Amino acid sequence: QVLLVESGGGSVQAGGSLRLSCAASGYTGTMAWFRQAPGKEREGVAAIYSGSNNTYYADSVKERFTISQGVDKKSLYLQMNNLKPEDTAMYYCAATPVFIWLGNLNTVDFKDWGQGTQVTVSS
Repeated sequence: QVLLVESGGGSVQAGGSLRLSCAASGYTGTMAWFRQAPGKEREGVAAIYSGSNNTYYADSVKERFTISQGVDKKSLYLQMNNLKPEDTAMYYCAATPVFIWLGNLNTVDFKDWGQGTQVTVSS
């Protein structure tokens, strides 16, 4: 099991930026960010194959969010620019030891989860 710890959430106004970080305790194959707003299902936001530039973004965040890893491949980041009120949610870091298809992120494909970090965007 890989321990994941997120940080970097907070409150910003629309148009602002935040950078989320996730520290992993071990090796991962695919890492991802999910988010869950109150009353909604958890949805995949972005994902990356460890050690590569293969990435996935949900349509709602393309051109605004950037997922990346640290050189140690155990740190995961999500740079969020031009934030919108609809981006308000709890954001979770997720990891799985295998390389999964990045075309459609499903929660069932990820084995390990962080505790979440809250992002609130005001209009």
